[in-house]
Amino acid sequence: MTVNETHRLDLRSWVPSASDADTDFPIQNLPLGVFRPRDAGESWRVGIAIGDRILDLAAAARSGLLDGAASRAGSRCASASLNGLMALEPVHWNALRVQSSRLLRADTPEGERARRLEGTVLLAQADAELALPAVVGDYTDFYASLAHATNVGRLFRPDRPLLPNYKWVPIGYHGRASSLVVSGTPVRRPHGQVASDPEGPPTFQPTARLDYEVEAGFLVGIGSALGDPVPVSAAGQLLFGVCLLNDWSARDIQAWEYQPLGPFLSKSFASTLSPWVVTAEALAPFRVGVARRAEGDPEPLPYLLDPIDQAEGAIDIRFEVSLRTRAMRDSGLAAARLSLGTLADLYWTPAQLIAHHTSNGCNLRPGDLLGSGTISGASADARGCLLEITRRGAEPVRLPNGEERRFLEDGDEVVIRAWCERDGFARIGFGACTGMVVPASRPSP
Repeated sequence: MTVNETHRLDLRSWVPSASDADTDFPIQNLPLGVFRPRDAGESWRVGIAIGDRILDLAAAARSGLLDGAASRAGSRCASASLNGLMALEPVHWNALRVQSSRLLRADTPEGERARRLEGTVLLAQADAELALPAVVGDYTDFYASLAHATNVGRLFRPDRPLLPNYKWVPIGYHGRASSLVVSGTPVRRPHGQVASDPEGPPTFQPTARLDYEVEAGFLVGIGSALGDPVPVSAAGQLLFGVCLLNDWSARDIQAWEYQPLGPFLSKSFASTLSPWVVTAEALAPFRVGVARRAEGDPEPLPYLLDPIDQAEGAIDIRFEVSLRTRAMRDSGLAAARLSLGTLADLYWTPAQLIAHHTSNGCNLRPGDLLGSGTISGASADARGCLLEITRRGAEPVRLPNGEERRFLEDGDEVVIRAWCERDGFARIGFGACTGMVVPASRPSP
């Protein structure tokens, strides 16, 4: 994906809110999602966020506003997921983006036509219900942040925080797709086996160490064939777009169950996705070189190494996590920032994650989700979960109203936001990924 006319800083939309200084969704962004009018009994369809409005792509296609390759893409938009669009070749994604940009511009004939049909093709986001953007068949969560792996490893193995394989192989595990939920869905505190002594015995109880993990969600587009590894030089072509991901974690359940096979019920109870997918094409201006590896670190094995990917395969997305407790809401206080990190700090690029995932012949399918793993940086204010921030609860974080948190309590709301900024280009954002913790249910008898 390369920079083109849709990224121009001087573009202006006929949708007034798209020019607001604080909008996540200027005309240079054009993220995709799934929506339906609230309380209208209508079907789900695909749309584009523009300012505080949604461009209804299915309606635009019916109205004859799309043609050529974009028309074929538009025919996939009368759907309850992005999967049909994802399954098309990138040329169709590009055509849809270019024509959508022209439809929303204030200075084009296409924009004038669309503006005359505003009541048909545009809906206020406040009047819409948003869904998960894709039907996710498979979800893989990686562990791609060196700072996160080091910080967590140091809590458990002070003398050897990283295991010998970490700098050689992208570490990941297969997550649970069925418990993915869209932003705003309450997250119920899970039950599980918890042991105060590493040798046991455990008790079955609600988790007392509920945590969040701030992550990027990489959504696969065209997929790959079973048995055919995807070279890292081509792996980026499989990336459809990026959304926000909160990989909720029950740390006390995790500590008891993770050996010898890794996380299971400590993470499968809920993972929250943001509803808007910022496309790989929208992110083209924010591609950067891979962070320089420390002296003595091994070079990636040949199947993970490509000079173009090393030069521009990372993405500079800033991730902010904030927390708002019940007491803060009752007092009218804003959420308090807990961390601010960047995706550019990851040890592995999205293309390397895709190439490794397929290196044994494993096939990827449209809509598959790859989580980046917790996004953390080297500084204390860039740690992407409470496990790191509070050092396993030993150093509680103090909030502006005097409350303290070691881990999440019932009524706490976690808010993840992200954005990209670069001189010469418009700032684009991802919207919000939110979830509020609600009390555990009664265990079954």
